[in-house]
Amino acid sequence: MSDEDITLTAGDAEVTVQPGNGGRVGGLRIGGVEVLRQGERFGCFPMVPWCGRVRDGRFLDGAAVRQMPLNAPPHAIHGTVRDHAWRTARTSTDEAVLTYELVDPWPHPGRVTQVVALAEDALTLTMSVETYDSSFPAQIGWHPWFNRNLGGEDVHLDFEPAWQEERGDDHLPTGNRLDPKPGPWDDCFGMPGGVDVTLTWPGQLELKVASREEWVVVYDEQEAAVCVEPQTGPPNGLNTMPRLVTPLEPLEATTTWSWSRL
Repeated sequence: MSDEDITLTAGDAEVTVQPGNGGRVGGLRIGGVEVLRQGERFGCFPMVPWCGRVRDGRFLDGAAVRQMPLNAPPHAIHGTVRDHAWRTARTSTDEAVLTYELVDPWPHPGRVTQVVALAEDALTLTMSVETYDSSFPAQIGWHPWFNRNLGGEDVHLDFEPAWQEERGDDHLPTGNRLDPKPGPWDDCFGMPGGVDVTLTWPGQLELKVASREEWVVVYDEQEAAVCVEPQTGPPNGLNTMPRLVTPLEPLEATTTWSWSRL
């Protein structure tokens, strides 16, 4: 199937999926109101096979040191798949399944599958990374850009993390855990009971970002948008907390956004 945009509908919710633009969700309209920041780099893109920054673009892969392109010098950021076209495996009115074959510069063959499933009051994104060959470390995450303003008051963010990762001058976690500090943030937080962040546009919409994963990066330093990024490990996690993808055990993660009108 082609990599043309796909439109999913359920009730008064409509989602645009863009296989040709990094497998991202390009838009989420609820009652005709666009919730995601528009533009080629925005929407909500998958972060695979790593999330956030990797220090100097290097990570240990067994005994080998791998070098990734420095797309956020001096680091490599947000994986390799958001810059490439995905393949549409199948679609229905309210669901799309996309796949992507990992290629150079990633050193291992593997397949990423993403399922985008829309209901009248929720959007569920599920992603898996599998290998047919050698095992390798990986991470999965999503990077949504939620519009700060939907035409009324600015969004309020509500969440109760157990800790905040201390951020070094290089934007990477130092390994120290702090009591959560007030924003603005470009920071990683730990939520051992699962990611649970509520965005409220007063008088308009309440949207909850949830995931069984325990890591979330919150980025709200830009004027136009707020990012709430559930992921399977912290930034630089390929080095500090690698999750191994093996032929017997893929890496899988899910996030659900559920909403109600106010």
